[in-house]
Amino acid sequence: MGAEGGTEGGITVRRALGLPGLRAGLPEVLTCEDRLDRAVRWVHAGEAPNLPALLKGGELLLTTGLGIGSRPAEQRAFVRRLADSGIAALVVELGPRFSRLPAAIVEAARTAGLPLVQLHREVPFVAVTEAIHTEIVNGHYALLQRAEEVHRRCTQAVLGGGGVPQVLGIVADFAANPVFLETPDGGLLFAAGPGTGPVGADPLQVWEGLRGAREARETPSAGAVLVDVPGGGPGTGAVRARLVLLPVSGPLVAVHRMAAERAAGIVAVVLMQARQEEEVAARGRGDFLTDLAEGRVAPGDAPAQAGVLGFRPGTDQLLPVVMRLSPGSAPSGSWALLARAVTEELAAVGVPVLVGVRPVEGRVPLLLALRPGTARPALADRVAAALRAGAHRAGLEGAGGRTPVVVVVGAPGGWAAAGAGLRHAAEAATAAQGLGERPWFDARSLDIDLLLWRLRDHPDLASFVDRAIGPLREHDRTSRPELLPTLEAYLAHAGRKAEAARDLHLNRQTLYNRLARIGELLGTDLDDPQSVLALSLALRARRHTA
Repeated sequence: MGAEGGTEGGITVRRALGLPGLRAGLPEVLTCEDRLDRAVRWVHAGEAPNLPALLKGGELLLTTGLGIGSRPAEQRAFVRRLADSGIAALVVELGPRFSRLPAAIVEAARTAGLPLVQLHREVPFVAVTEAIHTEIVNGHYALLQRAEEVHRRCTQAVLGGGGVPQVLGIVADFAANPVFLETPDGGLLFAAGPGTGPVGADPLQVWEGLRGAREARETPSAGAVLVDVPGGGPGTGAVRARLVLLPVSGPLVAVHRMAAERAAGIVAVVLMQARQEEEVAARGRGDFLTDLAEGRVAPGDAPAQAGVLGFRPGTDQLLPVVMRLSPGSAPSGSWALLARAVTEELAAVGVPVLVGVRPVEGRVPLLLALRPGTARPALADRVAAALRAGAHRAGLEGAGGRTPVVVVVGAPGGWAAAGAGLRHAAEAATAAQGLGERPWFDARSLDIDLLLWRLRDHPDLASFVDRAIGPLREHDRTSRPELLPTLEAYLAHAGRKAEAARDLHLNRQTLYNRLARIGELLGTDLDDPQSVLALSLALRARRHTA
């Protein structure tokens, strides 16, 4: 409303005094005429002595002075309390209470920096209130119209094929200041500067100077506008990103915040659409890899189909890998973000990779190019680390912030062997659940576990486990110390008692006593190879039959 004395979305004290309702009262400004450009948020009329306690700040207070008090000390205290409440101005109508305002009131207002106005003629407070409130509402409506125009332009840009950069550019032009889209933790995603008006600084330089440091992000510059872009991550109300407007070329006012809030809603939709498209693509790659594993894609057709999906390995050796999240422990998260994170991590070191997702099975199949001279274990280490980091970044975490991930690496080979390698790795990943924490498992070393897993529902396997270690399980349910961990450590170290004792943090005699007790309970000789084989199989099988 600028030229007419308005303020952003409201009205000033000066403008209010110029309206017909108050102008008819012949207003005389007694103090702080230089502060008449204060914004009036609302109008309040009253006479109660406790009036200051009823105010919230920004009011234009109309009164005849009945509640101000008769003694100078009371009058000064009343005015001080009004000033402390943050009102815009005090307007006193002269009449039966005061023929002129006492010096104590005038001096208290001047000292407190409060505009004080006396009306020499009686005016209807109701009519004054209605007129000023109409001006305030009209001002806010004008702001809404300007913000809605920005919303309309942003919407048209997106419908016309534009994305986040175009939306930010519209907001930057409207605010005549740079606009940024940041991640929730303060990383820069996009930057835009105004394309009209005076040429300003490069928005990237502005961000580096004013937002790049962590301290600057935690304590934004005065006058900055920060608006959350909703909808990211698990849970309702989560923040996907943040719009930041910085007052570089000029101040930011209420209408700029309104425009930013409307733009944030559009940005949220654009990001959600991109995320959905990315997830559809990741699922499409997962479907291809699954079809290849299950024999629905012929090896001769696979290279061309993979090429359409962007995978051109440039080598005859492919490494199949499957990541699996533990059943029931995978909360909602972005599988597409996981696929992207793994692809970016491996692309950064020059490893062509095709990453797909299978959310229903909690599985991520991959094919990687195994370059000549690249050791399979080194590549497996890198891809396993990328998968775990990607699962963390995508919010696919279990309780306590842990990511329950099993990574199984298959045998390398050409396209003819890729399908069988993926199928073997996928089955082995399921069988590897509960085998303990390792960076990755070699599918070839899991064949016994895979066989036992396939037999998990056969009653003979459960009977075998019960015959082999049933007495030991019963002992551990009722007595201490538990003996199954001792047997597991002993067998894991191939009967080397000294190593088993160190692993269990026991002295040798204690270990010998426990092994003797185990042999007694099971009625077996722990030095007999056949007995050791049976116990080893039973311990592995119990993970699938428990």
